[in-house]
Amino acid sequence: MPDSGYPWPIETSRLDNGLRVVVSEDRTAPAVAVNLWYDVGSRHEPAGQTGFAHLFEHLMFEGSVNVAKTEHMKLIQGSGGSLNATTNPDRTNYFETVPAEHLELALWLEADRMGGLVPALTQETLDNQREVVKNERRQRYENVPYGDAWLRLLPLLYPPGHPYHHATIGSMADLNAADLATFQAFHQTYYAPNNSVLTVVGDATASDVFALADKYFGALPPRDDIPPAPDGRSVPATGQTAVESVSADVPAPRVYIAHRSYPFGSAEYNVITVLATVLGSGRGSRLYQRLADGERIAQPDLVGAYGVDLAHAPAPLIATATARPGVSGERLAEGLAEVVDELATVPVTAAELDRAKALLSTGWWRQLSTVDGRADLLGRYATQFGDPARVADQLPGLLAVTAEQIAEAAAEVLTTDRVILTYLPEETS
Repeated sequence: MPDSGYPWPIETSRLDNGLRVVVSEDRTAPAVAVNLWYDVGSRHEPAGQTGFAHLFEHLMFEGSVNVAKTEHMKLIQGSGGSLNATTNPDRTNYFETVPAEHLELALWLEADRMGGLVPALTQETLDNQREVVKNERRQRYENVPYGDAWLRLLPLLYPPGHPYHHATIGSMADLNAADLATFQAFHQTYYAPNNSVLTVVGDATASDVFALADKYFGALPPRDDIPPAPDGRSVPATGQTAVESVSADVPAPRVYIAHRSYPFGSAEYNVITVLATVLGSGRGSRLYQRLADGERIAQPDLVGAYGVDLAHAPAPLIATATARPGVSGERLAEGLAEVVDELATVPVTAAELDRAKALLSTGWWRQLSTVDGRADLLGRYATQFGDPARVADQLPGLLAVTAEQIAEAAAEVLTTDRVILTYLPEETS
């Protein structure tokens, strides 16, 4: 297994309407992954329209001009394939993995809902999916212990008006207030061929994919006036620690310590990725060794650290721990802060660095081991950085990180503008 790079061919084309097409042929198995990245996420949402991108993740499965409600899913699954969609602050993507002989079906379905969703969108469908999103909010965020942590962390990390200030689930008030025409206009603005990247990985030649893409997507008109996303790269430093304590129906105290770091895709963010792995990935990490195994104040399976791969602003770096029985939230917060702070003063050892890089290498090759994992990565690099071939730089960038760089990043990132979010069990009488 190679140590770096992307050991498969990458070929690209652009249709006359602006759709970028990326193909990576792999004849290992008779399967293809189709992945469509739209350059629209919650960071693009205008004031009063939060949650729109996520709602369309649902609406795009509810029928289009030539495909009845839920038929997209039935056709893919009936062909032996799998499918899903996700939304984050930076983008929305839709993806299928199908037997190679059904590639044309998958492309036709994606093209039909790109160009044919708005004419088929009804008030009934909109109202139904609004209720689905409300139920999702209850199930994933409101009625789950610690479930609203992300909703609380984002406003603490990014000021009002910043494109990352709100989560993709959005405001239920905004979703309720918008009429059908407003949702239709949002789709027509962003879900256009010149605002998307189509990636196909697997058992198909580039020439065949380019021809099929032109056949099904080529007649869709481009959108000439797609508004640029707000610029979130600059976040004014406050020099303060933002503290929030939540009394909730949770089984034990939990603490999150978060900082803004650097945008995903930058060399500096590679350093943060390695730093987070040293700090909080697995049993060999500093947090586990110190808080779970050493001082025994944190639950072993509920301690960790991670960066959030957001590309258009200083991305979050989050460390978290959940208390063992009898440990107070205050004691847990003190212990978590001590370990985080020591990254700026206690050098990362060679063993720690080697372990972190081994874990990251394994994770990288695990994602590249599937056609759908590769399709998503190529779509990301094409959409966010304009060049899918930049994917080959990711692992070498991580492997090049030094202990000195980690110390410098820790001193810069971890010593200012800290966010501390603490959950405490509700007192019962």
